[in-house]
Amino acid sequence: MSDINDLRNKMDEVTLQMIKLLKERTDIAKEIGEVKKNIGKGVTDETREDNLRGKVISLCQEIGLDEKIATKFLNFLLNESIIVQSSNKQTHLSIFLKAKELEQQGKNIIHMEVGEPDFLPPTIVKDALEEVYDKGYLKYGQAKGMPVFREELAKHVNKKFNASVSQENIIVSPGARFSIFTAITTLLNPGDEMVVIEPAWPAYKDCALNSGIKVRTVNTSFENKWEPSIEQIENTINSNTKMIVLNYPNNPTGKILPEKLQDQIIEIAKKNNLYVLSDEIYSEYVKSSWKSVLSYNYEKSIVTQSFSKSHAMTGFRIGYAIADASIIEKMAKLEALCLTNVSEPIQYIAMKALEADTSNNNKTVQSRLDVLIQKANEMGLDIIIPDGAMYIFARVNKEGFDGVEFANSTLEKGLAVAPGEGFGNYKNFIRISACQDEKTLIEGMNILKEIMSEDQ
Repeated sequence: MSDINDLRNKMDEVTLQMIKLLKERTDIAKEIGEVKKNIGKGVTDETREDNLRGKVISLCQEIGLDEKIATKFLNFLLNESIIVQSSNKQTHLSIFLKAKELEQQGKNIIHMEVGEPDFLPPTIVKDALEEVYDKGYLKYGQAKGMPVFREELAKHVNKKFNASVSQENIIVSPGARFSIFTAITTLLNPGDEMVVIEPAWPAYKDCALNSGIKVRTVNTSFENKWEPSIEQIENTINSNTKMIVLNYPNNPTGKILPEKLQDQIIEIAKKNNLYVLSDEIYSEYVKSSWKSVLSYNYEKSIVTQSFSKSHAMTGFRIGYAIADASIIEKMAKLEALCLTNVSEPIQYIAMKALEADTSNNNKTVQSRLDVLIQKANEMGLDIIIPDGAMYIFARVNKEGFDGVEFANSTLEKGLAVAPGEGFGNYKNFIRISACQDEKTLIEGMNILKEIMSEDQ
């Protein structure tokens, strides 16, 4: 008995030493975070992380430790550093909340920071709001969503994407964001890795970080027209990689991948047995040809959709995911735990909204994007014309330009734009949303031009 107690005491001592070292490491991470902030450097440094990962693997081979366990532990440490250093990170949502505070104080703000269409939902939504009480959709329901609604969604998806899914392949969620969260949280384990192609909507990283999952980023550039290379993706994948996230049309760039490149990415996912989480909420807003991940019939794909953009129903908080029935079951267990089910009245209203013709929304947004593009060109902003979505991602060619500082300064002038830093290491970019009427967009761009002229 004394032998086992001695061993336990030794193990406890090692554990306590590890905690002390963790404290020391965290303090150093905070210092590094301050230095990065002062010199304008992004939080994540993929090159350094890769170098450290290589050293850890070499050490494992040297001392006879399973490298998979060691690299999962490393991922925990790297995530802790990111959490410590990201406390002051500002995104489009940070700017939006500040703008709302200023509005409460009586200041007029032109909102060009968020993707919230200013036009109303289809009129059928108004009728559905009035009739839902009499229809009796007022009770507890299945976590996956009302069967009648999921049946209608399946028909809609099959017609729109030439797919072949049933209601068992669909889960209804309070906005697509929650489907993204449940997919990441239920399909991946702490220490696993997920690949995100940046620039990207920050929620993918945030959901992963919240669940102890390490995000490996593939950085794309303006010069390469926001296209990742196959080599970049392949070099990012290892034995801990479990998922790759796609978001096309992309937020914030509006990029749509060339079909051949997307085909190659799906092949890489299949070869490495990866989940493919495809956020397709901007599929209603495309200029050029676009291919849904559903068309590949890959059993490890999860496609998310939302009524927020397609039907201008942001405040209703309703979206859905499409996946293999076994994946849907896992997601449904977490959704049941968190919220029982999505509000039945809202599900009914969304089901009726499926009957509406929303094609004019795309025309409206594309027309507004044309206005933004013209004004951006007049100002000398660098942009790649978007293939879809509802934004331009503009590079500001000024030495020392900081998108966060700039976005905060424009608020004082009555304009809200999103800093590029929220979408990755893109400090000299801003995202401008085309979700206001053309007159308002021109007014906003004129304010932007005036501010940029003052800074020269």
